[in-house]
Amino acid sequence: MPTSSEVFVLPALRSPFTKMDRELGELDALQLSVPTLQQSVVGRHGPGPGCDAAVDLVVWGAVIPSLAVSNWAREVWLDSGLDPHVSAVTLIQQCGTSLAGATYAAGQILAGRAHLALCGGVDSMSSAPVGLGRELGRALRRTGAARGIGGMVAELRRLRLKDVRLAIPAVAERTTGLSMGQHAEATARLWGVSRADQDALAAASHANAIRAREEGFYRQLLVSPGTFPVDADTLPRPDSTLENLGRLKPAFDREAGTITAGSSSPLTDGAACAWLADAEGIGRLPDGLPAVRLLDWEQAGVDIEAEGLLMAPALAVPRLLARHGLGYDDVALWEVHEAFAAQVLCTLAALEDDDWLRDRAGILEHPGRFPRGRMNPNGGSIALGHPFGATGARILSQAALELAALSAGSKGVVSICAAGGLGHVALLESV
Repeated sequence: MPTSSEVFVLPALRSPFTKMDRELGELDALQLSVPTLQQSVVGRHGPGPGCDAAVDLVVWGAVIPSLAVSNWAREVWLDSGLDPHVSAVTLIQQCGTSLAGATYAAGQILAGRAHLALCGGVDSMSSAPVGLGRELGRALRRTGAARGIGGMVAELRRLRLKDVRLAIPAVAERTTGLSMGQHAEATARLWGVSRADQDALAAASHANAIRAREEGFYRQLLVSPGTFPVDADTLPRPDSTLENLGRLKPAFDREAGTITAGSSSPLTDGAACAWLADAEGIGRLPDGLPAVRLLDWEQAGVDIEAEGLLMAPALAVPRLLARHGLGYDDVALWEVHEAFAAQVLCTLAALEDDDWLRDRAGILEHPGRFPRGRMNPNGGSIALGHPFGATGARILSQAALELAALSAGSKGVVSICAAGGLGHVALLESV
């Protein structure tokens, strides 16, 4: 198969995003995924009914584990009733899951192994499983395999009270035992990020998201009305003003903390998709669907304790831009994942810091001042929510729609931090 020289990103559809245990709380990750993926293929953004074989590859991921599903991509595709001959890959990179899936698909397209790929992800925080402790699980397995009532009773008698416990998942780093919020607090102290600046960023996220919702921007990216119990994102709040955010108490460090629930992305339910295609793949999609060129991407990892859990984009962004001879001001659109306002502000501070750029990122020529007014023009994860596996595809589709409206050659950067000290960024260009 001949290789492709270019790969493009086109918007697909997503579900509304809602807070955990709210409007979408009765639906599990499969129930969120199937209609979203199905409509992306057969609906207004896809090849259309009966044309599902036009898709060469589906890449999907979910961060929250499931006892019933292992290969998420394959199971979601099959449950959608689509052509079973389409190949499927499950990929997980924590918060960067569906961006990682997109760049994986891009590699397949550039290698000539696919022309059209649907990439995305999901998470239902409302359906996070509660497991059994290790010893309790082993005891129940032995009991189930025992012969006769006597054998079962004997196995149960081996249990100790300390073994009868549940394994409840926590949003925390396995290597440190600290939550993301605790890590973000530590990084905010290191960079001297103020509470006032965090609240201002959070208020802007909500204001931009509400304006975009009222203007119908997100309606272009959402599944058909009536698909889910709600038809629009429910998290953006008009009362998330500077004054109201300023009243909230710190969430992770009650005594000296600066991060609140209002300046953090909420635990969220939702699913999202994006298209990756070459020129032939674009021809399989509806005419007029916005397309932007995916020029390049970069991944980075940081020393969690020395540099900060969520700081890897501050390494990846300058390295990516330097490879193309670009400064920050050469980028017309910045879509930056808002895990926390503090994390965004620390990253921006590092991107403008001479020592960080030289000693950590290896960049000798300063890329300039960061144009904050070009960041997240239609709101970010603080306002919209953050279903871990879906955020990358949400941001990619959103960026494609935004960037395609700008003049040809305009550049855009998508940046996502991820647990484990990882960062994944992509460089886009309008055509």
